[in-house]
Amino acid sequence: MTTVIKTIIKCANDMTLVFDRRGRQVPKYQGQYQKVKESILKDAPPDAVFGYFPDDYASELRLVPREEW
Repeated sequence: MTTVIKTIIKCANDMTLVFDRRGRQVPKYQGQYQKVKESILKDAPPDAVFGYFPDDYASELRLVPREEW
């Protein structure tokens, strides 16, 4: 069974967190942003949610279009 990416989060320290539709982490896509960005953008379905935390103190996720992530 193929894991379907649902949510992708870029943290302020340039690490990424990726979750599937059940809310489970997907380690294959997690890591430094520049190292995993291309594979995430290639494999994420059109309805995937992209967001980021702008700084270490942000408590609210900012959602962005795939093109801006």
